[in-house]
Amino acid sequence: MGAAYIVAAARTAGGRKGGRLAQWHPSDLAGAVIDDLLARANADPDLVEDVILGCVTQAGQQSLNVARNAILSSRLPDCVPGVSVDRQCGSSQQALHFAAQAVMAGSMDVVIAGGVESMTRVPMGLAARHLAQQGFGGVRGARMEKRYGEGNFSQFAGADMLAAKYGLSREACDAFGFESHKRAARATERGDFRAEISSLPVDPAMPGETHDTDEGIRFDPDLASMAALKPLREGGVTTAGTSSQICDGASGVIVANEQGLKALGVEPIARIVQMTALAGDPVIMVEAVIPATQRALDRSGLSIDAIDLFEVNEAFAAVPLAWAKAVKADVEKLNVSGGAIAIGHPLGASGTKLMTTLTYGLQRTGGRYGLQTMCEGGGMANVTIIERL
Repeated sequence: MGAAYIVAAARTAGGRKGGRLAQWHPSDLAGAVIDDLLARANADPDLVEDVILGCVTQAGQQSLNVARNAILSSRLPDCVPGVSVDRQCGSSQQALHFAAQAVMAGSMDVVIAGGVESMTRVPMGLAARHLAQQGFGGVRGARMEKRYGEGNFSQFAGADMLAAKYGLSREACDAFGFESHKRAARATERGDFRAEISSLPVDPAMPGETHDTDEGIRFDPDLASMAALKPLREGGVTTAGTSSQICDGASGVIVANEQGLKALGVEPIARIVQMTALAGDPVIMVEAVIPATQRALDRSGLSIDAIDLFEVNEAFAAVPLAWAKAVKADVEKLNVSGGAIAIGHPLGASGTKLMTTLTYGLQRTGGRYGLQTMCEGGGMANVTIIERL
């Protein structure tokens, strides 16, 4: 089995709902990131053999295979195929796994993996909610209801269940959310994100003002104000201040094997060491990051202490806090530049967004190994371990 390498990585700066990326059609947004990846690697577009894009809400402007539409909105030749992936919040992380598996197997040499989500133009849950309202029913059939009971699985309930299971207080979650903003603000002010961000015009039809700073970061967060927020559920610890922000964005990486590296004429920036996908209880939903991480470490032969940086998606503060407690990770290595609570969570784009931040973080700090994981709807999780080269 061959190896898989990352040769370029990029992400847009996060845009708030209705904010500075709201004028971008999602396929154009993804196409702009694809073009930036090609420019970063000085890659011949004809060498790209496939594009795999994560997208969660595949409806409206993100329907009919947004990956193919992104290709047609980029400078890739129209002979390049594309496929859209939905593994919920881990969609583009899974896109990366599929791309890596393709080049490791030798069936392809150069693949772009990424993701896009315009939560302004295609609101979260639109596909399920709209059709249910039109009388076409919901996603739960009789067999699932017999197994798990009636009603919908709730990520908010799951976050509170996770907090209770691992003994996480409201104060601890508030402090984590506060620190996410502080870390993201410091990273922005230092210019740590500058190299990883694809700078785009706010109005794609009128280049001028650019969007190159994550829009959701609070540069002067107030812990007392966060502590005063009402919980999302009665008796729970999760609030809007300790939940990921709705966000518009796109991200991507170019993945290649040895043959692809030669054809591209580039040096890799990271090697993919291990890839794991695992699922668990769909009711608590957000806990699978813990056993998935343990499996990934076991299969890689690495200890948790051997990892230099961790990116654990901040869907809710309870998730990285419970993860760190369970796997005994050093929290000083965890989300060192903040996370989705401050920067935003553009659903299908978050996987390769975190991978971009992790890759550049290892370059900046000189660390060797990085680990990325994220909880996903339905009780799933992906884990990716990379080595800086």
